Amino acid sequence: MTNDPSRLADHYAIVGIGEAGLGKAEPGDTALSLQCRSARDALLDAGLALADVDGVFAHWDDRANALLVSEYLGITPRHVDSTVVGGGSPLTHLIHAMAAIEAGLCSVALVTYGSTQRLDHSRSRGGVVTDPRSPSGQFIAPYGVLSPISWYAMLAQQYLHRYQACAEDLGAVAINARRWAGLNPQATLREPLTIDAYLASPLICDPLRKADICLVSDGAGALILTRADHARSLAKAPVFIRGFADTYLHHATPLGSSDWLDYGVIGDCANRALRMSGIPRSELSMVQIYDAFTINVLVALEAMEFCAPGQAGAFLRSGIAAPGGALPVNTSGGGLAFNHSGQFGMQLLIESVRQLRGECGERQVANASSCLVQASGLLMSAYMTMVLATSVGD
Repeated sequence: MTNDPSRLADHYAIVGIGEAGLGKAEPGDTALSLQCRSARDALLDAGLALADVDGVFAHWDDRANALLVSEYLGITPRHVDSTVVGGGSPLTHLIHAMAAIEAGLCSVALVTYGSTQRLDHSRSRGGVVTDPRSPSGQFIAPYGVLSPISWYAMLAQQYLHRYQACAEDLGAVAINARRWAGLNPQATLREPLTIDAYLASPLICDPLRKADICLVSDGAGALILTRADHARSLAKAPVFIRGFADTYLHHATPLGSSDWLDYGVIGDCANRALRMSGIPRSELSMVQIYDAFTINVLVALEAMEFCAPGQAGAFLRSGIAAPGGALPVNTSGGGLAFNHSGQFGMQLLIESVRQLRGECGERQVANASSCLVQASGLLMSAYMTMVLATSVGD
């Protein structure tokens, strides 16, 4: 038996998607109820029934809830997984689901995520530490760090210093997000953002302004994954997983590296996923990047070699990533302007599927056939890249 994951390329597809409670959920909604509503919609989208699902991959925050989702929906799965590795967890769940199907543990996988953090007022600027004996409880919480904001402010400060970059480079990310959000009727912040308005946005943690930081939203989403041969017989055109890669470094204390800008992990994951997919960078229709903060987009674009180090701000200002540009980036408006329900990986995947199906209306990318999704989790802890496409390779 080989441990080369490239043999899974083209063999699996996303066949159903669903969302619920985006923005601010209604009183009485819970993360569980929203996940199950989105699961129902995803199954209807795929033309499948609850009885078809035999694998459940579900989580919210740090609670293991695959069994709860199964119970709520009345499913008796053969396999469950509640892995939590931060905001990119839905990508990890898709990878785990492919492995489980390959091993014969299930055949149709339901992947869900949901949160009611805005409705519940549960988001804390200092993060949540449940055990003062934990590494976070000992080495982060006592010092008043805004978590995760302060960590990414330090990353941004290092970026600005190394490349002699400026606030306008960070602002280019926020402005690009608003351009896409203006075309998305579900987006929270649809009004245009000028550079003057960006610079007037209050500093939260130097150099990050309010406009550099993702929204605090509610929302849930669901995906249905199955084998490609099964997918072709279902209700919607399948979106194939052409390539993927993931790497895990640490939990929530990124203190072991002297250079946060030079992990090499983002670039390595992108290279591995693209190599598996057989799709060159130059032929990608779009890129979806987890934008919890504007600095994430600058770092990822450069690490994945879409532009030279220190040049991502200029790259974005050129309009190449905006509506009508040659390489659209974050076509929903992203976590900065569309929705950020705590773990944005699910919305990245759903937007990618919608684009590849041609279902995005005014913001639809013309002739969309492939998409690279780049996500991360916790505090520069976990990294995932996935390449999706409308067809399999030769």
